[in-house]
Order: sequence, then C-alpha cells, then structure tokens
Amino acid sequence: MKVNEIRDLSYEELAQKLVDLKAELFNLRFQHATSQLDNPMQLVEVKKSIARVKTVMREIELKEAQ
Repeated sequence: MKVNEIRDLSYEELAQKLVDLKAELFNLRFQHATSQLDNPMQLVEVKKSIARVKTVMREIELKEAQ
C-alpha cells in the first residue's frame, strides 16, 4: 500500500488493516519456514506496510493530543 492510500483511512480502519497485515505476515513466515513461499520479497513488503500503518496511526495520535 502507498502512504497516500493509508492516510485516507480512518484510525479504526488502520487498526483493522494492522491486524490483517500481521496475520498475513504470520502466514508468510509460516510458508517461508516450510519452503512453500515463492516470493520472499513479500515478507519485506508486508513489514514495510506494517511500518507505514503504524507511522500514520502515531501521526494521528499526536495530532489529536495537541
């Protein structure tokens, strides 16, 4: 996901997206451990998406605190 797409989501949607991405990361790690993962770069992309979502969530928290 692009940052612009993430910024358009509400905080609740971001929280749900974070749960989904963490579940996807778990599944990818499981596939990688059993040598069933075709593209290991998917792990990197999901980790980056998780970081982007967390960053935007923190920005929202800081904005609301002001």
